[in-house]
Amino acid sequence: MESLLGTSPAVFFGITGILTGFCAFMTGQAIATTWRPYWQVVVYCALLGAAARFLIYGLFQGVLLSVSGYLIGSALLVLIGSFAFLATRAHKMVSQYPWLYRRRGLFTWRPLHGDADDQP
Repeated sequence: MESLLGTSPAVFFGITGILTGFCAFMTGQAIATTWRPYWQVVVYCALLGAAARFLIYGLFQGVLLSVSGYLIGSALLVLIGSFAFLATRAHKMVSQYPWLYRRRGLFTWRPLHGDADDQP
């Protein structure tokens, strides 16, 4: 597992999952709040993955250029950022346009009028 992650699993999940995971969550929320496109979540989370690799290298003597560790970490950060982006975007759609949309689930919304559910 250490050869795959480039460091111990505890350090990997501590730095990547908790520290930069929180940053990825806040990044996803900020991008959704400012109505920017989704692809920016992917770009910023990839940069956060590089920052996580550097912190692992600098603080815990991990492998800096671990490609598999970077890809796994960045995929985890993109997943966290995407969760925050989609949940925040759905919340903003129904809170800013309550006369048009209603919440359908955690990540989706639907039109308020014209649904089969709206008819008696």
